Amino acid sequence: MIESIRATYLVETPLAPAAAAEMLAGEQSSGTFVAVPGQTPRLQERSGARVVACEAIGCTDAPSLPGAVQPKLQAGGAVYRQAHVTIDWPLENLGPSLPNLMSTIAGNLFELKAFSGIRLLDFSVPDAFFERYPGPQFGISGTRALAGVHGRPLIGTIIKPSVGLDPEATAQLVDALCTGGIDFIKDDELQADGPHCPFEARVDAVMRVVHRHSDHLGRKVMFAFNVTGEVDEMRRRHDHVVARGGTCVMASINSVGMAGFLALRAHAQIPIHAHRNGWGYLSRAPALGFEYTAWHKFWRLAGADHMHVNGIANKFCEPDESVIRSARACLAPIDAAAGRSYRVMPVFSSGQWAGQVPATYAAMASTDLIYACGGGIAAHPDGIAAGVQSIRDAWDAAISGIPLADYAAAHPALAQAIAKFGP
Repeated sequence: MIESIRATYLVETPLAPAAAAEMLAGEQSSGTFVAVPGQTPRLQERSGARVVACEAIGCTDAPSLPGAVQPKLQAGGAVYRQAHVTIDWPLENLGPSLPNLMSTIAGNLFELKAFSGIRLLDFSVPDAFFERYPGPQFGISGTRALAGVHGRPLIGTIIKPSVGLDPEATAQLVDALCTGGIDFIKDDELQADGPHCPFEARVDAVMRVVHRHSDHLGRKVMFAFNVTGEVDEMRRRHDHVVARGGTCVMASINSVGMAGFLALRAHAQIPIHAHRNGWGYLSRAPALGFEYTAWHKFWRLAGADHMHVNGIANKFCEPDESVIRSARACLAPIDAAAGRSYRVMPVFSSGQWAGQVPATYAAMASTDLIYACGGGIAAHPDGIAAGVQSIRDAWDAAISGIPLADYAAAHPALAQAIAKFGP
């Protein structure tokens, strides 16, 4: 049985990387900047973190981040060395606790002056974490069962405008989407419980529409209601959704925090759609923060059922390679060696329409995903139903191996989407 926590980092330092790695291990375990009584060799042996690997990968003559100690001048000028560093922590330092895991492997280390760059790349945890945290309650198979969609992606959308619609206007839009054959709808993360669109009134209005359409669709369109708030608010909102027959809630995980999300997961009876808004401040600087492959594991362990991964050719700054790497990570076992799956449904969104479908499917080789389009559905020139159909057509073409343009020749909704949004 593995009894240690292991994390791997990209580091940049003006010091010798091995020495800087030892500083990191000390700062994040039993070390201090000056010796203190009680810091015995026996205690250090028991509780100290251990550097298990330090692999040099390159250097630069300029620091990626400000605030690091000044390097010694070399013959060619100042040098900042880059390396991959792997560190182990004893489980007994913190026990199987996700909030304290974050503090340990992704806490004060980002502020150490020994580093001009540090980024968490990946981590693994001992069996005790899996025994304490059951992970996703529904995941991919449970989501498909509730939505009644199999063998293809869930075609989804976001309520737009993001804010400004009242409950009845929201319900009218949902009516049009359900009529058009949508599978999944979510609140925008900005839509919460404001006076112009109170949460309970919105749920009531939307679910009346969803139930009416389920009678003839033979399935219930999944709507992810944004329950983000304080813990008691999230529980109360979740219970209102369940009481009205809803099948999904959404939480902005960076806003509610790990403890808040864990409380929601412990209470939840339906899938939790984890929205990552704020992800940019954790990831946009290449030498700081998190790789998604590491960060998303915290939330898989905590019990997210769906996780946003952005989208190909998105409206944000993330390159396609990063998006696909993130989505593949969601579908991979969280710990294959230990037989732990905890797979979650990746959610593609951000400027998506039919045109990105072939590249998405080619990269993923899977239909286990939610493909969410806002304007790609709502702004279709022939209306919402045609927008939904264009996305369905694009996925049918991709799964069948037919070029999009060829398929569009006999599918007018797809042809109109291509003409409207691009080749």
